Amino acid sequence: MTLPARPAFEEPLTARRARLLPWTTVLAGSLVTVLPWGATLPLLPPFGLLLMLSWRLLAPLSLRVWAPALLGLFDDLVSGQPIGSAMLLWTLAYFLVEAIDARSGVRDFVQSWAIAALAIALVLAGGRLAATPLGAHVDSVLLIQIMVSVLLFPAAARLVAWIDLRRAP
Repeated sequence: MTLPARPAFEEPLTARRARLLPWTTVLAGSLVTVLPWGATLPLLPPFGLLLMLSWRLLAPLSLRVWAPALLGLFDDLVSGQPIGSAMLLWTLAYFLVEAIDARSGVRDFVQSWAIAALAIALVLAGGRLAATPLGAHVDSVLLIQIMVSVLLFPAAARLVAWIDLRRAP
């Protein structure tokens, strides 16, 4: 399935707005946790992380190497996680993707999905270690949250691909 082409007479984004688009989408993804969700278990996936990984895997030059630290700080501020946890974990996930990308070169979407799944699992497990005591019984819920997040990654990647199509001149 291919993405629809941009209409011929649609005005392209300015260079400044095109550079800010990846940042604003990740920030908007982080703001999803602020919405009032009625849930008994914390199964909401980290949409900001999903969008950041999608931008990195689909458009590698859209975010700078230092971007995950600032985006993670924003996510820490709005999600209630300990300050610095998402900064560190998102940056490590970004570097993990960079290292795997440097070794593998060309990949298809299934490989990108596997890379994102590994990064998502490591970030959520690291966030669990930073936010809850080791004696807390949240591991089964964490596994479900990891599975939900990994299964929603293709939707986030599709959204980023559609936005990137809009961004391209």
